[in-house]
Amino acid sequence: MRKLLWLLALPLMAQAAGEGSWQASSIGLTLNHRGVAASSRPLAASQPVSGLMTLVAWRYELNGPIPAGLRVRLCSQSRCTELDGQSGTTYAFSNVPAVEPLRFIWEVPGGGRLIPALKIQRNEVIVNYR
Repeated sequence: MRKLLWLLALPLMAQAAGEGSWQASSIGLTLNHRGVAASSRPLAASQPVSGLMTLVAWRYELNGPIPAGLRVRLCSQSRCTELDGQSGTTYAFSNVPAVEPLRFIWEVPGGGRLIPALKIQRNEVIVNYR
C-alpha cells in the first residue's frame, strides 16, 4: 500500500520541486543540395518556463532514402549536439536555460544536387527541465 501511495505522489513531488517539460514540433523542409546546411524552424515552449534543461528527447521523420553522410545536429542558442539516429535522448543541453529554443540543423557533405532530395516530414523535441 505504501508503494502505491508513493507512486501516486511522485508526480506531485516532482512538480513541487520545480520540474517540468515542454514539447514542440514543426513540419520539416526539403534539402536539395549537398554542402548546404539548413535549419528547422525554432522549437520553443508555448508557455513561459523557467529553469534549466535536463533530458531532451528528439524525433524526426524522413520521407524517402537517407543520403550517405547525412549529418543532423540539434542546437540551442549556445551549443549543438550531433544526433545519432531518427530518435533518442540527450543530456547535452544540461544547464541550458529551458526558455531557449532548439533547432535541427541538416547537412549532407559534398557538393552538387541531392537526387532524390532529402525530405524531412516532421521535427519534434520534448524538453525536461528543473
